[in-house]
Amino acid sequence: MSIKHLHEYRDPELSRKIIQQIKKTSQKNIRLMEVCGTHTTSIFRNGIRSILPETISLLSGPGCPVCVTAQNEIDAFIELAKLDDVIIATFGDLIKVPGAHSSLQNEQAKGRDVSVVYSTFDAIDIAKKNPDKKVVFLGVGFETTAPTIAASILSAHELNLNNYFVISAHKLLPPALFTLAENPETKIDGFILPGHVSVIIGVKAYIPFYEQYNVPCVIAGFEPIDILQAILMLTKQIEDNAAKLENSYQRAVTFEGNPKARSTMNAVFETTDAAWRGLGNIPLSGLKIRKEYAAFDAQKVFGIKLAESEDPKGCACGEILLGIKIPPQCPLYKNKCTPVQPIGPCMVSSEGTCAAYHRYHDT
Repeated sequence: MSIKHLHEYRDPELSRKIIQQIKKTSQKNIRLMEVCGTHTTSIFRNGIRSILPETISLLSGPGCPVCVTAQNEIDAFIELAKLDDVIIATFGDLIKVPGAHSSLQNEQAKGRDVSVVYSTFDAIDIAKKNPDKKVVFLGVGFETTAPTIAASILSAHELNLNNYFVISAHKLLPPALFTLAENPETKIDGFILPGHVSVIIGVKAYIPFYEQYNVPCVIAGFEPIDILQAILMLTKQIEDNAAKLENSYQRAVTFEGNPKARSTMNAVFETTDAAWRGLGNIPLSGLKIRKEYAAFDAQKVFGIKLAESEDPKGCACGEILLGIKIPPQCPLYKNKCTPVQPIGPCMVSSEGTCAAYHRYHDT
């Protein structure tokens, strides 16, 4: 997108016009959930909550991949870091997430080899440069990152790189929507669907969910105009009692999505049941490495068993991910849990709801 186009999607005058339309249209009290951490951050950064009419409540859902990673998966990552011949390669947000007894950051401080990387191919380079070490990439993310991680396994396979491994803790977003819709406590009237994920999976991936629940859904981009337009579209659907599955991010999202990216992802991964923080076990909502690439599967190579573990005591991150609570309703928020000393992942990740509240919200 050019600078010119970016300016257009941040135009204050156009924003005011859309806000006026929202206020004119909105009569019912409605609850809308954005299911994307980048949306959450953009909503707070641009002050969108504060300019909406009181009839519209915005809730943040399970759109932060680090936040929804189960506690026992975090603990498994930390145990891997303690092995003498292992180099952990990870994206930055994971490093500060507390496990039951430690964190990757704490292990790094103790001298364990934990490297923050910006792409999976950085991890491949680390493996090439350290043939005497076993490099384990922590595969956390949604459909957006899974294709690149799959591509790294294919690359390692082609290079006969026998010291590169991935532990797959990926999550698939559409199955989580079913869980949210079935939870009587969430009471969501409409969904702002994620832009990045939708680029990969396309509009068609949401059709089964929409057809089963007939709930208003709009795919949105990340600029202020994008988000306000999605809110307006959802408000009109709800006021007219005419639920639709709409795509307001057509400059990036197509009906089919990105078949090549999905093909790469599906070549390496297959679906499996997965545990989500806050949402519990969701059938076929995760990805595991296919047996054809078992040599790169850290869970099998290292014999990792995911033990039972509990979320941090008093932390409401799970309920926040469901939209049942907002961060100020957590007893730890801004008290014991801060960005400097986080207790739950919702305060750690740059896409976490608690982190966004702490940085941008007045309360």
